[in-house]
Amino acid sequence: MKQAFQSLKNGTISVDDVPSPAVKSGHILIRTIKTLISSGTERTLLEFGKSNYLGKALQQPEKVKQAIDKIKVDGIVATYDSISNKLNEPVQLGYCNVGKVIQVGNNVEDFKIGDRVISNGNHAEIVNVPKNLCAKIPKNVSDNEAVFAVIGAIALHGIRLSKPTIGEKFAVIGLGLIGLLSLQILKSHGCKTIGFDYDQERLNLAESIGFDTVNLSKKDNIDSIVKSYTKGVSFDGSIITASTNTREPIDLASNITRKKGRIILVGVADINISRDIFYHKELKFQVSCSYGPGRYDIEYEEKGKDYPIEYVRWTEQRNFQTILELLEDKSIITSNLISHEFNIDNAAKAYEVITNKEKSLGIIINYRSKKDDDLIQNTEIDLKKNINKKIDINKINLGFIGAGNHAKVLIPIFKKNKAILKKISSEQGVSSFHLGKKENFEIATSNNETILNDKNINTVIICTQHDTHASIVIESLEKNKHIFVEKPLALNQKDLNKIESKIKKSNKILTVGFNRRFSPHIIKMKSLIKDIKSPKSIVMNINAGSLEKNHWLKDESKGGGRLIGEASHFIDLLRHIIESKITNWNKIYLGNEKESFSIQIKFAEGSIGIINYFANGHKSLQKERIELFVDNKILFLNNYKSLKGYGWKNFNSFSTWKQDKGQEKLIKCFLESILKNEKPIIPYNQLIEVCSVAIQINED
Repeated sequence: MKQAFQSLKNGTISVDDVPSPAVKSGHILIRTIKTLISSGTERTLLEFGKSNYLGKALQQPEKVKQAIDKIKVDGIVATYDSISNKLNEPVQLGYCNVGKVIQVGNNVEDFKIGDRVISNGNHAEIVNVPKNLCAKIPKNVSDNEAVFAVIGAIALHGIRLSKPTIGEKFAVIGLGLIGLLSLQILKSHGCKTIGFDYDQERLNLAESIGFDTVNLSKKDNIDSIVKSYTKGVSFDGSIITASTNTREPIDLASNITRKKGRIILVGVADINISRDIFYHKELKFQVSCSYGPGRYDIEYEEKGKDYPIEYVRWTEQRNFQTILELLEDKSIITSNLISHEFNIDNAAKAYEVITNKEKSLGIIINYRSKKDDDLIQNTEIDLKKNINKKIDINKINLGFIGAGNHAKVLIPIFKKNKAILKKISSEQGVSSFHLGKKENFEIATSNNETILNDKNINTVIICTQHDTHASIVIESLEKNKHIFVEKPLALNQKDLNKIESKIKKSNKILTVGFNRRFSPHIIKMKSLIKDIKSPKSIVMNINAGSLEKNHWLKDESKGGGRLIGEASHFIDLLRHIIESKITNWNKIYLGNEKESFSIQIKFAEGSIGIINYFANGHKSLQKERIELFVDNKILFLNNYKSLKGYGWKNFNSFSTWKQDKGQEKLIKCFLESILKNEKPIIPYNQLIEVCSVAIQINED
């Protein structure tokens, strides 16, 4: 299917043929009919993409500070690689979509196949959208009208925040699409409204649909016009829909809005307000967030949990529905808001209209008619057309399931070790296409089954969200594949027991991404203590950093929480260093949050280990430190860069020129174990033990 992207590195717009997405639970699959480009709201992203590195840095000073902090901790090479990866990842464009439902996911009751809907889907022939970000289109609302619903909801939410009442007078500053829609929505609220802009053509357009206007280039007339229009009172409220990097719209709004009036910023402006005028007028100022309540809330958007109407009257979906009703009643007219139309194949030309600063307003992208079945079945893209894809059964032929950040780390290492990159999959298809193209895979897909059912693929790499690991591991074992799976192996004991049962019946190699075992620093540490029989004590301090409130890893049903999802790494490392079974443990959380905790572990031969996993530290300190105490000696490992010894007769220090957590060594050993038909590189009893202990500690 066709989809439009922008490169953040150089701003280039491309239309690529990518795999069709798979429908997710709580989502609907939509075949797109039309999408809308708003020049005002999308210009900022375009300009950022086209700017050079210095320009990008000046636009995002907070990111520069983060980069400097990362350099201090991880070094300049790792920081450069991280930034380059971000900029090389294309951005999906678009958020105003009209289409027809062609598939319905589980837990969706309000939509059915054939429904005509609006959504915030991208510029793509098929989009997979959460049910709460969709709304049905009334029969007598055309596609060309409905495509304005989502951007109309942005205007509506800003207006709702201003709490207009019948008879009040409002100013709308900036007459792009959102501004022109705001004028009409305010009128439907019973408000008298006037529009402000510099562009005479847009002013004329506002006047053609019945609104008074003020040309901001004629500043001498503004005060007298405002006094005349408001009968000397000034405006009850001002809605700022302009997009600028100056404070001019806010200064204007504060001057023309009455005492105790309301100013709502829907667009973009420099929020450097004049305290004096806001103080004397006691003005209320608020920034509007997108479509309304529910926006960026994973529980509402991704999980489909609606807000009760008696507590939250207007959610983003209800705002979509309201705009569609206003379109149905002809309270909003959009026919004169369309300036250009293009086919999806020419989306790059559509964006040239914006970047070349050609006069434009609403730009429609149309999608050619295809059979729904053809689009749905287009889940594979051949990235090496017309190239003979030889199969060598003596080679390691890889299928990567998952194309996120961790896959980006692993793929170059597998390539370096001569593994053959056959197929890569991701649920939405977009990330697998772009990463597959960059890393020279043969096939990109949105369907994991094409990898698992491919008899030519003998090894599967699993880099998906944690809740999917166990089921993919089990199916991979059933399909007779070697497996490399990122930790954790499973999130519950039931799934872990199934995996253990399958392992016993399989002759294939399974390993988990416990790479720290293979760090040269850990290897050196173990060589120093290998002949010491007395119990050891190890303290691991992990400066993990906090995650966003809604991060999937903190969701125990998806990520296992930070204990199973991340701290299992360190449980495994303790188990590896001590080389003794875990017999007992104790866990203490810091406060009420489950992000920070301390785990004490006792081993059968008498050693103890403490894992201090804290999210309340500072990024400027290295992430990981390990201290080992034994026989009046100490080993101190600092962030896998340097190992120092205190009290050792023939050892003082060991360093590497960069951080080495053992990832390359782990993968090399894994591949060699397959090619040489050797034993698993991590004993299965330890993989099962570590995962089981992590699950039990989490449940205690």
